[in-house]
Amino acid sequence: MALAAEIADGWNVIFFSPAMNDFYAAALAEGFGRPGARQSQETFDVVGGPMAIIVDDDTERAADLVRPTLALYIGGMGARGVNFHHEVFVRMGYEAEARTIQDFYLAGDKKSAIAAVPTKLVEDVALVGPWAKITDEIQRWKRTILTTFSVNCDPRYLEKIADLIRG
Repeated sequence: MALAAEIADGWNVIFFSPAMNDFYAAALAEGFGRPGARQSQETFDVVGGPMAIIVDDDTERAADLVRPTLALYIGGMGARGVNFHHEVFVRMGYEAEARTIQDFYLAGDKKSAIAAVPTKLVEDVALVGPWAKITDEIQRWKRTILTTFSVNCDPRYLEKIADLIRG
């Protein structure tokens, strides 16, 4: 992240969590402060956002749509000890959960790996549940280092979500 801030025009972050904003802001500040850094916080584009925005009156049902992707990235990308995505969730405080997901996934039990993804973990990287919950939670995303929101949602909600982000 610091290297991106030093030499690049922006950073496209996957699995961003507002809970990790201070960690990311410090890493970027380190890069901006390096001699020869090409950008500053004001000119650097941080692209990311909720992995998904799934509007559903049933939060668990909405989270179920995100769990397979999270299980794949946490448990199935790379090998044990060589999975950057796994480490992202460890840094978020999900070390035990990430290990369990990875154990199941690497053992070939994808169904159990998916089931092992806790709702709280989903909610850290995605907006899931009733519209009122999403409307409330998106506010914390707007107070982060993100400068450009990358949104994955049902197209029917895209304009409403854009209004929430702009407003």
